[in-house]
Amino acid sequence: MTFPLELCTMPGFAGSSAYYLRYQDPRNPDALVSKEANEYWRNVDLYVGGTEHATGHLIYSRFWNKFLFDIGAIADDEPFKRLVNQGMIQGRSNFVYRLKEKPDTFVSANLRAQYETTAIHVDVNIVDNDILDTAKFRAWRPEFANAEFILDTDGKYVCGSAVEKMSKSMHNVVNPDDVVDTFGADTLRLYEMFLGPLEQSKPWDTSGIEGLYRFLRRSHRLVFGQPVVDRECTPEEARLLHKTIKKVTADIETLALNTAVSQLMIFLNGFAGENKPVPRQAAEAYTIMLSPFAPHLGEEMWERLCGGVCSGVAAQRPCGVSDAPWPEYDEAKTKDAEVEILIQFSGKPKARVMMSADITADEMQTMALANPEVQTALAGKPVKKIIAVPGRLVNIIA
Repeated sequence: MTFPLELCTMPGFAGSSAYYLRYQDPRNPDALVSKEANEYWRNVDLYVGGTEHATGHLIYSRFWNKFLFDIGAIADDEPFKRLVNQGMIQGRSNFVYRLKEKPDTFVSANLRAQYETTAIHVDVNIVDNDILDTAKFRAWRPEFANAEFILDTDGKYVCGSAVEKMSKSMHNVVNPDDVVDTFGADTLRLYEMFLGPLEQSKPWDTSGIEGLYRFLRRSHRLVFGQPVVDRECTPEEARLLHKTIKKVTADIETLALNTAVSQLMIFLNGFAGENKPVPRQAAEAYTIMLSPFAPHLGEEMWERLCGGVCSGVAAQRPCGVSDAPWPEYDEAKTKDAEVEILIQFSGKPKARVMMSADITADEMQTMALANPEVQTALAGKPVKKIIAVPGRLVNIIA
């Protein structure tokens, strides 16, 4: 059974709630979606939306989806397989403090305790690190044209601040165009993913953008400023490379985008350096992994590395970085050769030493007892018990 095409032209409660079905069969002149197309595409794999959708669009979508399912028009009872509610981006608000007895006079936050004041939200774009640009404030709104200020002893007006919902009424909205003009679209995109876990609300802090901008500049230098060499990775380089591929791949699958970026930073710290040779396989893999987060830079780096040719695609036909095969990792090469082991004496930390990753418990005990700090702590006392946990710690009880 098919459902009439007229559903697509109905108002929001119907048409906009079933749009995902129309995407499956957009050129069908007779029905919203054919039975064949719907059975092929089924329901949506992943829906990402704000929590406000739970009381709006999602309820409407489930209503219409279940109705269509009940009449046999579609194949699945639920519209979406997985739902992720992204957290709210919070803004850093700033306040000025108006004297109640003199409405045209504003007192710096550090001095406001001496007066009766009313806090007023002020446009964050005329504030720099909580310091108000008084000239811009007077020009901001007509009623403040004759504003007077009681300043700190250093001649500055310090604003109050708070982290609140980003809102026009609170004048704490950041214009993304301004960020793009200063730092580029890739930096803005990367910063949004690096802010924190996708599902959590996060405060926007413009000062953090500069660190991501520097990270992208260092990434650029990896292939434009350092020699890229055709040699195999050393064991240490291979471990970092394969650990990064494993971590970034898993984090993208689980939408842990902030920790994926963190791992890319760890990779870069290991391979970056003035005139330090970078193995081509590492540079190419890094560029591919960076490209979902910084696609413009990724494409530029890929062109530099490969001339726009993917070695793993259809006899080296021209292609962009998004066409390149995703790198694969070797589990064996993700293992550390050495691990840091904590040595405790009666439960209290005494030393941290590097030991082979595949060392046995008996060998761990022998090395721990030979440690100078343990020998000093023992001072000839008999050892009552030793607990060795491979890869983690040795606890000596005397």
